[in-house]
Amino acid sequence: MRQLRIPSFLHDVFGEKQSVASILTILLFGGILTVALYYRFPELTSHLPAWRSILALLLIFDVFAGCIANFTPSTSNFYAARKTNRIVFIAIHIHVVLVALLLDTDIGYSLGIWAYTIIGAFTVNALIGKHTQLFVAGLLLSVGLGCMPMLPGITPYMLMIGELFMLKVLFGFAVDHYGKAKRNTAEEA
Repeated sequence: MRQLRIPSFLHDVFGEKQSVASILTILLFGGILTVALYYRFPELTSHLPAWRSILALLLIFDVFAGCIANFTPSTSNFYAARKTNRIVFIAIHIHVVLVALLLDTDIGYSLGIWAYTIIGAFTVNALIGKHTQLFVAGLLLSVGLGCMPMLPGITPYMLMIGELFMLKVLFGFAVDHYGKAKRNTAEEA
């Protein structure tokens, strides 16, 4: 499969080398799902100024595309080799709260989803190199995904955004899917 060298300013998104098929899949998934969400729930932005609508949709696209990007070997291994970048990446992920603020909906729920996701991601990140990491990540993800639909009155589109945000950060990003961090830790010892 043809690998492209990714420009350094995009390493945080795609890693250092990514296949053309992976890049297209990431962008298509993010784009198609964002358009589908907007089409299915036109009330999502109907009451907003254009700038807020555009910014909210871009953040939603980032959440959706990031779900897929974080499962690629290139992105996963890029962060597995960079502990500081991984911690910063987890800490700056406030997308779900920003989307709720921009859309003026489910702000309290988004804060709860964000807090659970970030605490879970830091917990999972602390387990890198340990055989329990994947199990704990799967457990935390399952609890979050199982509880979110039970939030009374949550809008369907914020439920979807919250679930994919959790998948992206807590499981897709915080887990060392390809063992790169484990190998780096063994090499340093």
